[in-house]
Amino acid sequence: MSEHFDVLVVGAGLSGVGAGYWLQKQCPGKSYAIIEARGRKGGTWDLFRYPGIRSDSDMFTLGYAFRPWTDPKAIADGPSILRYIDETARAYGIDEKIRYNERMVSASFSSEEARWKVEVKTEAGAKTYTCGFLYMCTGYYRYESGYTPDFAGMGDYRGTIVHPQAWPADLDYSGKKVVVIGSGATAMTLVPEMAKTAGHVTMVQRSPTYVVARPSSDAIADFLRAKLPAQLAYNLVRWKNVAFGLYFYNLCKRKPEKVKNYLLKLVREQLPSGYDVEKDFTPRYKPWDQRLCLITDGDLFQAIRENRASVATDTIERFTERGLKLTGGKEIEADVIVVATGLFLQQFGGAELAVDGRKVELSKTLNYKGMMFSDVPNLAATFGYTNASWTLKADLIGEYVCRILNAMEAKKKRIVVARNEDTDMPVEDFVDFSSGYFQRALDTLPKQGARKPWRLYQNYLKDLLSLRYGDVEDGAMRFEDASPKAAPAPREKEAA
Repeated sequence: MSEHFDVLVVGAGLSGVGAGYWLQKQCPGKSYAIIEARGRKGGTWDLFRYPGIRSDSDMFTLGYAFRPWTDPKAIADGPSILRYIDETARAYGIDEKIRYNERMVSASFSSEEARWKVEVKTEAGAKTYTCGFLYMCTGYYRYESGYTPDFAGMGDYRGTIVHPQAWPADLDYSGKKVVVIGSGATAMTLVPEMAKTAGHVTMVQRSPTYVVARPSSDAIADFLRAKLPAQLAYNLVRWKNVAFGLYFYNLCKRKPEKVKNYLLKLVREQLPSGYDVEKDFTPRYKPWDQRLCLITDGDLFQAIRENRASVATDTIERFTERGLKLTGGKEIEADVIVVATGLFLQQFGGAELAVDGRKVELSKTLNYKGMMFSDVPNLAATFGYTNASWTLKADLIGEYVCRILNAMEAKKKRIVVARNEDTDMPVEDFVDFSSGYFQRALDTLPKQGARKPWRLYQNYLKDLLSLRYGDVEDGAMRFEDASPKAAPAPREKEAA
């Protein structure tokens, strides 16, 4: 016999623990459980164990709105973030709601019963849940393995190849020659950290990334925390950082060349005189076409100045027995090669969804307010910002889910679903973002519309007004009775 909950949360990472808080606070009468595929909570911050793992956002915005970040570091290391998630779960009793080693395999919604049937794989075998509302907090990438390009000659290499997503706990790179392939956030973290003990670390990149150095601590935050109650100080710093982030992002979009020149000026100031910044640190794209890479206290530049690390900008011709051969002819010897080449985007942890027997194809749906999908009832999913901290959006979604659940109860309706009646509305890709992991998965992602509530704004203030203060009955959100009728098929326009 299946166990039933009003809400089933899938995933016990940063988003899932936050979801538990909002459900307890704003929907205290609703029963809920959190299922987690792995044996521990924390999601990303438990999975990744590579050297120096840290946030690439400040913790005053990556932290929860309801629980102040009190650690001295504004840019925090992975273990500190994991501890913060764990302490939050225990402080609010959320950890008692988590069921570990339970992986959602599939979920099917019945309009007649107004509930989801969720099939789960456990260590003991198959298991079934039913729920009135399914709340997906599974993140956005595949946990099982990261993305590694099919480099020629990888089988010839006699050293150690490592992907950051599966870092060996016993890997010893002290005094060794290390190559890190990639120039994203992970590589920018790995290179200076490994350079502390390695013989030398070379970052091999196909093309440069915008790099911004930022202090690991926040002087204003430190001052306010010494003078004010913790929550008030936290809120003020949070809003300071939100405001600056929005200002800087919009400035990048309005005056990309001006911002580009400014960022490169900062880079030049931290590198040795005569360094070829044009080759190694001048991207081909505009600022914020991809996420800017944050380095703490200029650690990457310091490692380069001290000749503990270097950058090679070129494509890889092949792996050799002793390292890499670049297209330009240069050969780099390496005892260890780290392929920091990205991840696989994956929705819902790889589980399949169906509504009234029809498979849900996300690419044929429209994304509603960045959290729901057209014609998919009683389901919300957390997806954070590409230009700001993940948790800013996760908190807003948590609040909005609760608003929807409470509206359903008030209206005595069992189904809530976003319907698009604007048949002439143009549709676009889910995000305007050129990073490889998004581009590789665009054909699997939902679309966004040209007009609200189908527009994905990537703007915290707009989302705040919409999700916290906007009317839930906005013309697209429908509250319906259970019905034996099958849900309508997606329109061809949406699938375009």
